[in-house]
Amino acid sequence: MNKILALSLCVGISGTVVAKDRVTHNPDVTNTESILHAWSWNFPTIADNMRKIAESGFTMVQTSPVQNCYEPAGSGKKIFDDNVTEGNWYYYYQPTDWKIGNNILGTRDQMKQMMDSAAKYNVKVIVDVLPNHTAFDIDAVSDDFYKAVGGRDKMYHSNGLQPVEDYNDRLQCTLWGSGALPDVNTENKDFQKYYMQFVNDLLSLGVKGFRYDTAKHIGVHSDPVDSASGVKENDFWDVATGRKSVKGVSLAVPYDSLFVYGEVLQDRNVPEAEYADYFGQTASGYGHILREALEKGSVKDLDLINWHHTSAPEYLTTWVESHDTYANAHESAHLTDDQIRTGWVFLTARQNGVPLFFSRPAGSTRQNYWGDNVLGARGNNEFFHPEVVAVNKFRTRMAGQKEDLKFSDNGQVLLVNRGNKGAAIINISKFANSVNLPTGLPDGTYRDEVYGKEFKVKKGILKGILAPERSYIIVK
Repeated sequence: MNKILALSLCVGISGTVVAKDRVTHNPDVTNTESILHAWSWNFPTIADNMRKIAESGFTMVQTSPVQNCYEPAGSGKKIFDDNVTEGNWYYYYQPTDWKIGNNILGTRDQMKQMMDSAAKYNVKVIVDVLPNHTAFDIDAVSDDFYKAVGGRDKMYHSNGLQPVEDYNDRLQCTLWGSGALPDVNTENKDFQKYYMQFVNDLLSLGVKGFRYDTAKHIGVHSDPVDSASGVKENDFWDVATGRKSVKGVSLAVPYDSLFVYGEVLQDRNVPEAEYADYFGQTASGYGHILREALEKGSVKDLDLINWHHTSAPEYLTTWVESHDTYANAHESAHLTDDQIRTGWVFLTARQNGVPLFFSRPAGSTRQNYWGDNVLGARGNNEFFHPEVVAVNKFRTRMAGQKEDLKFSDNGQVLLVNRGNKGAAIINISKFANSVNLPTGLPDGTYRDEVYGKEFKVKKGILKGILAPERSYIIVK
């Protein structure tokens, strides 16, 4: 099973930014939202921690997939185990029906209780949805699901059970099985109706948006159509975004009221501009460059100003790491919590993008990535580390303030100036450093909001001493 390819595609549009053109950047836009990815937390756990999530400055929380999913005997106990009968986190990425509830996250009633808690603390909930495929075991897919879409032969694209061989071939990418997962005929009107009824049920509970898993594996209008299945146009995204109704069912709320991001990992032959017509997209390439800088302890010879994407940055969902970079090939799992945190402060202090903070498993170390290894449990304490809290709140306070990025000559010190109102100072090296960089802050003496460290601005130059791998927030 190639989980890396099967589980890794994302997109994002800011719930605070409404525009038809998601490619042309508006330099006056400042994003203020931030997302906590409560990865593998169950509904009661998220509900119990909603107050802490809000107090930590996160404006949104993203759940793992909530639909009925593959539940082999013994599943639902551990995040990961070599003996898969013990249960794995990726089972909830294998849908068996489009109804709320599974043995990992909990029941519909438990989700309702979580949503009530979110409303109490003014936190928006976004749900990870994955209409592109079903479980590997197609016999595990529910009879109700098959019946609703017109039978098993109507569920999948004509080559949907054939694994993709070339992910840069758009016919294979959109009509064959990504990561060998059976590829759903998302253009089937009966499927679209059934799926939209699920979406509207989520909206009725108060859900405020979605992450679309494997979004680039669902075709847009320029992609090949599956004529062998009777498809005439690739219109799934038109239905999912409320532009079209299907068999009397349409999106229950105005699409622009939602935060929607899909998984469209950057690669060759991906029609990013066409996807941008429907939603923003993940800055996966930018995340890779940011992690490279954290590894080196320097941004020297790396471009962290450019977002490296065709979409306007106000419509990008950004991250230092995602559940895929952590849990699949462990591309980012070796980075320490300190390194991830400095990257988060830099990313979140910026003017644009909507940053997502991945919650690593509780007890995880750089030798034991799975930590306590309990499905449903809260992740580690990093999401409420004082530096994380400070920059999350800084982000909302800096609404309307444009960014100005400065880097030390050795690339170890990063300064994110926000107008003349505030600045985030980040030392990404393992050694003590000093900051001596231009800022928009007025001359004077400042104390950072986390450690009470003193910084001075004289003649427009910010100066101070920085501890290794530490971040500081100062506000006028």
